Amino acid sequence: MSTPKPVISHGRTFSLIWVVPIIAVAVAGWMIYREWRNHGPEITIEFSDGSGIEPGKTTLEHKGVDVGSVRSVELKKDLSGVRVKLRLDRDAAKLAVAGSEFWIVHPEIGFSGIRGLDTLVSGVRLNVRPGNGAPATTFRGLDKTPAPDNTGEGRAFLLRVDRLGTLQPQAPVFYRDIRVGSVETSRLTEDATGVVIRIRVQPEYVDLVRTNSQFWNAGGIPIKISLFGAEIRNTSVESLLSGAISFVTPDQPGPVAQEGHEFQLATEVNKDWYKWHPVIPIHPPDELPPPEKTSNALKTLMKS
Repeated sequence: MSTPKPVISHGRTFSLIWVVPIIAVAVAGWMIYREWRNHGPEITIEFSDGSGIEPGKTTLEHKGVDVGSVRSVELKKDLSGVRVKLRLDRDAAKLAVAGSEFWIVHPEIGFSGIRGLDTLVSGVRLNVRPGNGAPATTFRGLDKTPAPDNTGEGRAFLLRVDRLGTLQPQAPVFYRDIRVGSVETSRLTEDATGVVIRIRVQPEYVDLVRTNSQFWNAGGIPIKISLFGAEIRNTSVESLLSGAISFVTPDQPGPVAQEGHEFQLATEVNKDWYKWHPVIPIHPPDELPPPEKTSNALKTLMKS
């Protein structure tokens, strides 16, 4: 009896060694597709200085969310600044419109505290304030963080003074050492003989500003030296850092000052102003409860 001959199959076989490369290619393809799908427009932002901006690392942030990343940074041909190319995410495409403001977030120490401290570890980042114009791809970046966009809230007033001094945008405006507003901006007068400062008072405090109110510069070094000795004025840290403005209203208040009313800003306070104690009803947002309610609350707390 003869042994049967073996049957040899010539069909193609699939080697498992190709599984890993195929999966890797598929994953890479999916990542490329996802990246392409999430792509928004590419924009160019020009800054006078690009310190800290790194391609592939520096991101654009809006409302605490990353909405784009820097692709490249290069010097302008005339060496007057840098040109930053940035790719927006698809969901952030509406930021690429005329009027949008871009700036670099650096660590800052100011009257409102320490800002951008995280950039000491993560590196600088870009931030944006959306505009409302036509689509655009080229922008001029701001050299510093802009003031908060609160136009329309409260009431704006103008203060005239010979020199700006230490007053900066966002500097506080005080009434009896309570912050009731802030400095928005400043400019030279039309004849360049002085400075006009625009302040904005919060809605709940606008009735404190009367046509006969008196404003003075409350910032600077709190020590006044004269022939009769040294006088230390009471001031705050924020007043030292960015300047500050205070105001008072006489015991006989004038009419409520309207939008754009102009006042003269005194360089220092007149001591007689501290004697004024006008009665002006207001409704602050954090209004304290009446004394009797506070007393009852304390009694309840003590019993618990």
